Amino acid sequence: MSSYRNSDPRPPIMAGSPPVMILPRMEWDRPPWNRWSFQHVREILPTVEVWRGHGHRRRFDHDERDLDDLPVADTEGRPTTLAGLLDETYTDGFLVIKGGSIAYERYFNGMTERTLHLSQSVAKSVTGVVFGILAGRGEVDPARQVTDYLPELAATGWAGASLQQVLDMTTGVRFSEEYTDPYSDIGKLDVAGGWKAFPPGSDPNHRWPSHMWELILGLTETVRPHGAQFEYRSIETDVLAFVMERATGKRLAELVSEELWQKIGADESACFTVDSAGYAIADGGFNATLRDYARFGLAILGDGGGIVPQDWIAATRNGTHGPGYSPSLPEGAYRNQFWIEDPRSCNLLCRGVFGQLIYMGWETNVVVVKLSSWPDFTNVPYTVATLKAIHAIEAALA
Repeated sequence: MSSYRNSDPRPPIMAGSPPVMILPRMEWDRPPWNRWSFQHVREILPTVEVWRGHGHRRRFDHDERDLDDLPVADTEGRPTTLAGLLDETYTDGFLVIKGGSIAYERYFNGMTERTLHLSQSVAKSVTGVVFGILAGRGEVDPARQVTDYLPELAATGWAGASLQQVLDMTTGVRFSEEYTDPYSDIGKLDVAGGWKAFPPGSDPNHRWPSHMWELILGLTETVRPHGAQFEYRSIETDVLAFVMERATGKRLAELVSEELWQKIGADESACFTVDSAGYAIADGGFNATLRDYARFGLAILGDGGGIVPQDWIAATRNGTHGPGYSPSLPEGAYRNQFWIEDPRSCNLLCRGVFGQLIYMGWETNVVVVKLSSWPDFTNVPYTVATLKAIHAIEAALA
């Protein structure tokens, strides 16, 4: 069994006591196991709380529309409905906020309003926003070099790179983001971050990093001059997080709590997975509820909402567009740890592998959150069909 859709019979993964089907430790994030694990990360990995605090909870008004039968195209371009596309693309939760009110909300695959769901690389945008908040107060400066904050990296590929280049993923550091190769740099990141053990049968003489900082110190090569080209590399976000921690004397989970999560009116505390040194995995270890991801999106859509500096949001929407950014965003750009959809709308996207998405549309005042557990790390037809469906939703709600 490769995986199962919501309309298929649900296998008893981790069901019963003792569980009937126990997920294999090395495959916890792969199909079909990710259909369970992405909603139960705290039962699999060590985590640290991102506290919501004692403050207000942002309540949503409801102006709901039944969009189940909205005509959209499926992943092969054939006519279907929104409900059909959500089933086809292994959706766990889907939420549309229009003008600050809930317009459409659906939960699948056992997910509920209180379930924390792994966001994968949506965590990069969360980290990038907190960096922007700190930059607005002068605690970090994107124009300065990485080594001004982390002098230990003078012997690595980040020597001479600015923090803005790290934010935009335009440093020249060699890092292979080959998800299916356990010996690639991203495979080593899985080990360093505590997500995976050494691959079975691996060379006993192969040196595996024991935590994220050790992995970063071992990345000594560059492939091009800094600033020359965008290349998506998850490790850049972890460098940012270490800069933030060094500059403030606080850990990442504490920073996200104080600067963001306590201010957006979150319903639930979130969490990060942590490595063996207690470092929160900034590039992909963040977990939160469907509605709280929407609250995060609304803080961005409202030009910062008094939380994020408006000039940081404006700069984030002003990227260098061109070919080579993403097969699913042919006119896209990448800026400050966010994707930009195209140069006309300048709408922002947070994206994570296996189908995680937050969409912020300025002209329509819409936030859409889609949490998924795809069988594949990346899937261009799934992404393209989802974005087209979002635009159909915007038109239907206009």
